[in-house]
Amino acid sequence: MIIRSARFIKSSTKLKDCPEADRAEYAFTGRSNVGKSSLINMLVNRKKLAKTSSTPGKTQTINHFIINENWYLTDLPGYGYAKVSKSSRKHWEGFTGEYITKRDNLISLFVLIDSRHEPLKPDYEFMNFLGLKGIPFARVFTKSDKISSNSLSQVMAAHDRHMLEKWESLPPTFISSAITGKGREEILKYIEDTITFFEKRP
Repeated sequence: MIIRSARFIKSSTKLKDCPEADRAEYAFTGRSNVGKSSLINMLVNRKKLAKTSSTPGKTQTINHFIINENWYLTDLPGYGYAKVSKSSRKHWEGFTGEYITKRDNLISLFVLIDSRHEPLKPDYEFMNFLGLKGIPFARVFTKSDKISSNSLSQVMAAHDRHMLEKWESLPPTFISSAITGKGREEILKYIEDTITFFEKRP
């Protein structure tokens, strides 16, 4: 897929305020500070489309972008550690949950995981939630440039073993780096291939 255009549409804190569900949509989330904004910018080849920050929990709204005037890319608030009040975190986790379970045009949710870490409870609690709700998702392991190929293989194997303890099969999985561009073509090809599910809907 060639990215010809990418522009911000709007930020929302309620499902009803999101853009009309009239085209395919792909959302990105993960634990705070997993490199979500950097990955999004790498995918669309824009340096500052999604705002990056060294402060975990910077994204606190549902942020919609339109890509090639054809599909939505959605930047969701992260989960897990964030330097915000418990009430604020509970609020955005609430509207994020509503979005994930009720957004009719959501084709797939990309769950970002830091490739430097062994399986962490928040990631797999979240993916188990998606499984129970029947939400299609893919794993994206980020920051692969910060770990050796041997260590990466070991970490990936540990994640697969952990997931297969409860799952019959693994979801689509990608290895990425916002620095080197690794994974960009594979993720965009996945989007290109699955966008037809929306286009073929009655």
